[in-house]
Amino acid sequence: MKTKSPTYPLRIPASMRSRLEKVCAEDGSSMNQFILLAVAEKLALVEAENVFAERRKRGDLDRLRKFLNREGGEPPRPGDEILPDDGEA
Repeated sequence: MKTKSPTYPLRIPASMRSRLEKVCAEDGSSMNQFILLAVAEKLALVEAENVFAERRKRGDLDRLRKFLNREGGEPPRPGDEILPDDGEA
């Protein structure tokens, strides 16, 4: 059984629409697919920005600096050593 999605009339300027039609034709996708993907990408970006903004609020630079400048620590585990840069990987 198909679920019908609500429609939303979208006004696209003629110059933008012709570019969109060309890109979709080259890509083999529909304008609807292209626009849906663009909206999904933008939503993901906005949501990620919100997540990182919230994490920034919880950050403590003094605590980070203290951690990075701490004494001691443990030596690298086997395989984690930094190898000399001799041009070979």
